[in-house]
Amino acid sequence: MIETPGPRPPSYAGKVVTVEQLLKKIGSRPRAKRVVMCHGVFDIVHPGHLRHLAYAKEKADILIASVTADEHITKAEMRPYVPQELRALNLAALETVDYVIIDSNPTPIANIKRIQPDYFAKGYEYFSKLPPKTQEEQDAVEAYGGEMLFTPGDVTYSSSALITVQPPRLQVEKLLALMQAEGISFDDLRNAERSFASYRVHVVGDTIVDAYSYCTLLGAAPKSPTFSVRHQSTERFSGGAAIVAKHMRAAGAEVTYTTVLGDDALKQFVLDDLESAGVHSAAFVEHTRPTTYKQRFIADGQKMLQVDQVDNRAIPEKALEFIRESLRSTKADVVVFSDFRHGMFVKENVPLLAAAIPGGVLKVADSQVSNRWGNILDFTAFDLLTPNEREARFALGDQDSTVRPLASELFRRAGCRYLILKLGERGLIGYRSAGPMPREFFTIDSFVEHLVDPIGAGDALLAQAALGLVATKNIVVAAILGAIGAALACERQGNVPVRPDEVQTRIDLLERRAVYSNE
Repeated sequence: MIETPGPRPPSYAGKVVTVEQLLKKIGSRPRAKRVVMCHGVFDIVHPGHLRHLAYAKEKADILIASVTADEHITKAEMRPYVPQELRALNLAALETVDYVIIDSNPTPIANIKRIQPDYFAKGYEYFSKLPPKTQEEQDAVEAYGGEMLFTPGDVTYSSSALITVQPPRLQVEKLLALMQAEGISFDDLRNAERSFASYRVHVVGDTIVDAYSYCTLLGAAPKSPTFSVRHQSTERFSGGAAIVAKHMRAAGAEVTYTTVLGDDALKQFVLDDLESAGVHSAAFVEHTRPTTYKQRFIADGQKMLQVDQVDNRAIPEKALEFIRESLRSTKADVVVFSDFRHGMFVKENVPLLAAAIPGGVLKVADSQVSNRWGNILDFTAFDLLTPNEREARFALGDQDSTVRPLASELFRRAGCRYLILKLGERGLIGYRSAGPMPREFFTIDSFVEHLVDPIGAGDALLAQAALGLVATKNIVVAAILGAIGAALACERQGNVPVRPDEVQTRIDLLERRAVYSNE
């Protein structure tokens, strides 16, 4: 099979260089050509930036644009909005700019001293009263005989203000920049998805039967604040951890599912549904509790009411031992703990269940707390955790931090190898140990085309990401596939497994858009 090449960088990408490469190109002082250097975040390149850069270039022969690395930008929520590779390319695309560097230091001081530009340009707003950081920059420039240059400030714009008013839709451009930085091609995504049939999965978790009762609104009752509706139809789906198992089976993996069910009609519905999906079930039947049932009443496309049939007590010792034995005896390449806080994964049970996972198996966990209390930090030392922002804030007792410091602290406290923090319509942020990798975190925007029902998106992400990670050992590939799975799940009503052909079609669509945006 002939693979298509990965995303190709644009022709001007060669202007993005390391400091070492830059010094070889421009030489050291004194130089025949004058050099001016500008430094900033450049999150959204706006007219104020263009005037700043144009004025600086008028004063020298070579213009160097220095971009603050993502890891040092902590102001505001979800900043930087544009990742460092794409910010660098945006500047490199400007004819005015000769070279772009991404500064991995918290301030430009170190690179000022290394590059020693003839001029270091700042906006005019810094001229009248130098802030301490600008004074430090000026001292560094003047120490080797350079000069500060203040560009006119008659037009001032704010990237933060522009992003707040109307965030631009850059999901494909940001994806392309990430894939280029990581050396990932669209064929890598396709091949990973195709390989899922080679893996064995063991999903352990709480089963929920989700029901959607569709009604017609007749009006309000005359003597009480009560809506009157006519029932039309009801659809039932195996949800909770069961849909995670179905997602992974639909993706091609061999799946065993271990759970606890009540001794009722819903038990048989779940077992029959899983059997028809090709999932091997290992269910402990608990006679004193019902199978969890959540019924949503929908009229005119709006959810009016949800009625839950639940028993959230901790499962009995016999059920716990049943699950432990199932974990010990089931051969698997990846084990997924899918926790919905309905009794299986109480705090005391998690270490006992985790200890039963055979060695050498990829361990993945997710703890969803939509209307229950749960703590993702109960699942320490796992390979991959996939909580959402609300769950992260609950676990850390942190309502105030911006997302990136929040994710960083959760990653540190959980002791996991990889973290994918789900951010709803804002996409996701992934964390990994820095090591030889380009960075410890990355972001991926949501790929949702037309939102229908966000319920179940996290389950699809968990399934695709876990399989992607066990197949490729690459968390970025896993996160991209997870984001695609979540998008597809959001675009239809109910918990319906995401199929491989749907994922492949969405990859094709993203590639077509990426090629167009890169031309």
